[in-house]
Amino acid sequence: MPDGSFKQIKLSDYRDKKYVVLFFYPLDFTFVCPTEIIAFSDKTGEFEKRHTEVVGVSVDSKFSHLAWRNADRKTGGLGQIKYPLVSDIDKNIARSYDVLFNDAVALRGLFLIDKKGVVQHQVINNLPLGRNIDEALRMVDALQYHESHGEVCPANWKQGEDAMKADPKGSQEYFKKHN
Repeated sequence: MPDGSFKQIKLSDYRDKKYVVLFFYPLDFTFVCPTEIIAFSDKTGEFEKRHTEVVGVSVDSKFSHLAWRNADRKTGGLGQIKYPLVSDIDKNIARSYDVLFNDAVALRGLFLIDKKGVVQHQVINNLPLGRNIDEALRMVDALQYHESHGEVCPANWKQGEDAMKADPKGSQEYFKKHN
């Protein structure tokens, strides 16, 4: 947990309350992983504005997570982060989301889950490729825009830009304006 304590959490805890960005990373005390975990933590306020909870998962133990959080950032540690890290030591969660690699570590999977518990977006990066946290925020914005306006979000759409109606006639308004 953000305060360093241990607690059981379930995705169903968030159902009907919050969106969830569930992301997997390979291992504690590695190289790309702390950059992603810290970047997610730095953007926690942006996710909170969107009623979205961030949850990180790896196949490490809760004790490894705690030791990594207690390690200084200047030496590759995490320091304080603002969301929970889940221990998937039995690898069942990674296996369930089909991100388990060589039955050993999780690939860099990211899953955007709506308030009903449905995965609305997923992306999986191979081990050496770090994620763009702003893209995860953009996807939350796009999903929430679609849910509240009923329109679909075209390529590279950002909050405040035009979306389009998802029908042949309505989409023409968008195409005329943007081509």
